[in-house]
This record gives sequence, structure tokens and C-alpha cells, in this order.
Amino acid sequence: MTADGADQTAEMLIHLARLAQSGGGDLTSAQWTALRFFARANRFSRTPSAFSQFHATTRGTASQTVKSLVAMGLLERHRSDTDGRSVRYDPTPAGHAALRRDPLMALVNALARLPDEDREKLRRSLAAAAGEVAEARETARFGTCDDCAHLEATQDEGGYCRCAASMLSPEELGALCVDFGPRTASG
Repeated sequence: MTADGADQTAEMLIHLARLAQSGGGDLTSAQWTALRFFARANRFSRTPSAFSQFHATTRGTASQTVKSLVAMGLLERHRSDTDGRSVRYDPTPAGHAALRRDPLMALVNALARLPDEDREKLRRSLAAAAGEVAEARETARFGTCDDCAHLEATQDEGGYCRCAASMLSPEELGALCVDFGPRTASG
């Protein structure tokens, strides 16, 4: 037990996450996480390998989760336009409909009721903690394109990703990315 309450805060985060994932109907918590991930990830990150890194699980387990969502008609498989060996997964209309019944929405709604300043401070604090834990575990750090060091601003509202060597639309800037690199304090 730590005197500063960090251990209690960590336990509360785990409890809150489990509570928010409960009541998921026909989907397991891993399936909900996968469906959410594929709905929020950018086009370069909607792969079983990126999901396995995001979910901190093995590629085999991630692949089984993805296969189950495809079998349920919630995800669909697409061959890559640039590399015939790779595939990406996108939510189907049924997958998007399922996300409207996502048990995580109770937590989303509770957080939405926090004052804007508190919610933003919590978001930044949790992102920093997630980054530290990812670094300690030597695993990928996820974030959004609009907070990424690889993003180069363009004259339109989108941007250019130096890592993927590709233009990004304004809608893609808030997407999760497996190649995320946090901006430094100077950049």
C-alpha cells in the first residue's frame, strides 16, 4: 500500500473498467473491446496484429476474437489495396448498430457529466499513465493522429502522416493508431 493513494487509484481504475464492461449481452468484454477498436482505429491500424497490441494479448487470441466478430456479422474483412498479404477489418452496419448498445456508454455518459476542465485533465493524466505503462512493458503506445509527432499540418483541415507516408482526412485525425509517437514538449 502506498501512502499517496496511487494503489487505490489503480484499483479503482480496474474496478471501473470491469464494471463498465459488464452487462454486454451476447458479446464478451474482449469482443466489445475489439469492436470498439476497429470502429476507432485508423485505416492503417485495423488489423488483428494492431488489435493484439492494443488489447495486450497474443496474436492468436486477437485473431480468434476477430474471427468470432466476423462470424457474427459485426466485422468484415478487406484485402489491403497496397499489400495483397495484409487485411483490414471494418465494422459492418450490424457492428455499428451493436456499438449503439455498448455497455461502455454508461461510463462515457458519467464522464461526459464531469466539468470540461476535469474531463480533459483526466484524459491527459490517463494518456500519460498509459504511455508510461506501455513503455515499461515495451509495447506499442496508442494515441490519436491529432496528438502524434508523425503528423504534419497541411493547408486543409487534414494532415500528412510521415510514418505512413499518406494524407489524412480531418475525420481520421481523431482515430487510434498503432504507430503513434507522442509529441515532445518542444514539438
